[in-house]
Amino acid sequence: MTPQDASDAYEEPNGSKWSDLDRPPLNSTSLRRALVRGGGLWSSLDVVSATGSTNSDLVALAEAGKAEEGAVLVAEEQNAGRGRLDRVWSAPARSGLFFSVLLKPAEVPVERWGWVPLLTGVAVATGLSRAAGIDTALKWPNDLLVTVAGEERKAGGILAERAGAHGIVVGIGVNVTLREAELPVPTAGSLELAGAVTTDRDPLLRAVLRGLEDWYGRWRAAGGDPAASGLQETYAAGCATLGRRVRAELPGDRVVMGEAVAVDGDGRLVLATEDGVREPVGAGDIVHLRPA
Repeated sequence: MTPQDASDAYEEPNGSKWSDLDRPPLNSTSLRRALVRGGGLWSSLDVVSATGSTNSDLVALAEAGKAEEGAVLVAEEQNAGRGRLDRVWSAPARSGLFFSVLLKPAEVPVERWGWVPLLTGVAVATGLSRAAGIDTALKWPNDLLVTVAGEERKAGGILAERAGAHGIVVGIGVNVTLREAELPVPTAGSLELAGAVTTDRDPLLRAVLRGLEDWYGRWRAAGGDPAASGLQETYAAGCATLGRRVRAELPGDRVVMGEAVAVDGDGRLVLATEDGVREPVGAGDIVHLRPA
């Protein structure tokens, strides 16, 4: 399996190059010219018209030795996209950014690889904030939050998974032009609904990938140390979960409630429980609770 760039030749069933004029296809040639360069992180960039999951595709390519570090696989449409905790989602064609990247942080101890999805969250939030001109925040560990009509809503998410012994594939999904009637759940949002100054996906994707290249380089140069690279401090500054009462739904049907007070050196969310215990949470679902 090799990704084939279908964006230039892709046509809708009615014969038009695209049927929704508000959702033009990505310009893969321009994206490659801007992002794939000697000495940079991004080694290839392929755009496909549709796939089940860019993460599954890129993991398979990496494990077959057919993808190098810095490979980027973008889909105009995903029909079996996966999120955390095995959740499945889909969205209308060209309504968002759906892509995966392959990273191989050989210089970083494996025990620090858990910072990769948080690092990606920082890059996504800051890149989109600058390019789209909207306020963004992160819900631990890596949901992208935007404000729509005064309400906090999820507009994107990140899923990282191992690819062989030496690689990590990170999948990113962001709702860009999703309309109110297209939202899968009332708590979802999009950049358009949040008042983005632009919904042109080309500059948005460039901003995210450039931000990811920058943060990944800093983190890798520091041997994966989240404090020395500035990652831990920057993540905490943009994390909407900190300082709030939350319910942590943990594996094994265990539930812990408390105030989120810190993100520790391992990227875990530290909760101060009502029993006076500080409990680090490394996996699970976090629910923001309304103030009592």
